[in-house]
Amino acid sequence: MSLEQKDLELIERIIYKNGDDIAVSISRSFERLEERIDAVESRLYSRLSELEDVVEGSRQNISDTLGDIRAEVRDVGFSNTFFDSRKE
Repeated sequence: MSLEQKDLELIERIIYKNGDDIAVSISRSFERLEERIDAVESRLYSRLSELEDVVEGSRQNISDTLGDIRAEVRDVGFSNTFFDSRKE
């Protein structure tokens, strides 16, 4: 069962008459999609900013801990040097 020419012409007229409505509907759909993309992008940047803050805090904690460990190692080294020099 194939479409006859008059059926195709009828479909063409319907599409032509409703073309503006279809175009407006598609345009609105794209606008809503753009709004959703903008909202997702905003949330993503916000979460990335939070993550950067956490990473920076962790980096600072690690740096502080390494500084404490270095100080302890120096103290132990100084103590050992002090005791070694007293033995002589």
